[in-house]
Amino acid sequence: MPLALFALTLSAFAIGTTEFVIVGLIPTMAADLNVSLPSAGLLVSLYALGVAIGAPVLTALTGKWPRKTVLLTVMSLFVIGNVLAWQAPNYTTLITARILTGLAHGVFFSIGSTIATGLVSKDKAASAIAIMFTGLTVALVTGVPLGTYIGQTFGWQSTFLVVAVLGLIALIGSALLVPNNLKQPPAAKLSAQLKVLTQPRLLLVYAITALGYGGTFTAFTYLAPILEEVSGFESSAIGLIMLVYGVSVAIGNIWGGKLADKAGPIKALTIIFAFLALILFIFTFTAGHKVTAVMTILIWGAFAFGNVPGLQVYVVKLAEKYTPDAVDVASGLNIAAFNVGIALGSWGGGIIVAESDLMNTPWVGGAIVISALLLTRLSGALDKKEAKQLNVA
Repeated sequence: MPLALFALTLSAFAIGTTEFVIVGLIPTMAADLNVSLPSAGLLVSLYALGVAIGAPVLTALTGKWPRKTVLLTVMSLFVIGNVLAWQAPNYTTLITARILTGLAHGVFFSIGSTIATGLVSKDKAASAIAIMFTGLTVALVTGVPLGTYIGQTFGWQSTFLVVAVLGLIALIGSALLVPNNLKQPPAAKLSAQLKVLTQPRLLLVYAITALGYGGTFTAFTYLAPILEEVSGFESSAIGLIMLVYGVSVAIGNIWGGKLADKAGPIKALTIIFAFLALILFIFTFTAGHKVTAVMTILIWGAFAFGNVPGLQVYVVKLAEKYTPDAVDVASGLNIAAFNVGIALGSWGGGIIVAESDLMNTPWVGGAIVISALLLTRLSGALDKKEAKQLNVA
């Protein structure tokens, strides 16, 4: 595999770390910035909103630019955003920094797969994409807990400085190693994206994605304050617990992919959403004790991101049927739907924390995941109905 691919993997690692590390630092940042927990939680929502906008809109607007130019531009934006977060004098500046890095994130993952496959021969394309996305998985397992530890030990600003340095190394690596003559795919026009958004069946899957992820992030955004205020952990222990969660996520992702391959996306998503909702309800009762809280989080991680492969496979399957000329656009919009879910879930969690009690976030999150489960069953029923009509015809 070419060295340029590892520059992309490092970019994915830095981007994955900066998205999720803030979850472990919310109580620290809220206290330091003198804002409420819901206000600190908005830093998760606004980043995700930046990703949701950046992925479809900016990717379409930069569609005619050379791929390397887009890559270097978004990585420069990513570094600037993290330097701004490191030096942020106040909460407003930090919000601006988070939106900037979110926009960069959205474009990077929209073009990253195309660049990765352009670096290798056709028979190694899937492996190249897998290596790049390994950066994201490793970020959840090591980057987030390490970033949380650095932030708890040296101040939250230090975390953003470290991520900015990683982003700068990845930027320099990409500038030196990624070739200038990358294959230029046809630009994804906004009109093609709008065509996808007129398909009711695809809109249904995007709703499943947003609700399935939104339910998790209603509670996950406020995991650190729950562990400190309800479970009784010291802030220094949060990084270690995030490590446990990250390892569980990595295992769950692989398991979720195998389940979707074996049982089909609808059955896989039904199982995953059912258990995810159950775990969130259980966490309402187990969070009060250290051992049961960590055990629940370990199981939660396995189901929280296990739905990603099934949802992506299902979107591609439906797009091939309803919008065959815009399959990549449909897949990209599902990434946007994930981030709309994160944005709405963490925002909703903030309202719950502000208006009622921190421990209402898990069970409300579970109820949201049940709505994703019901929509999954509806989509499966529509698949069967259409298949029956085709057989009759």
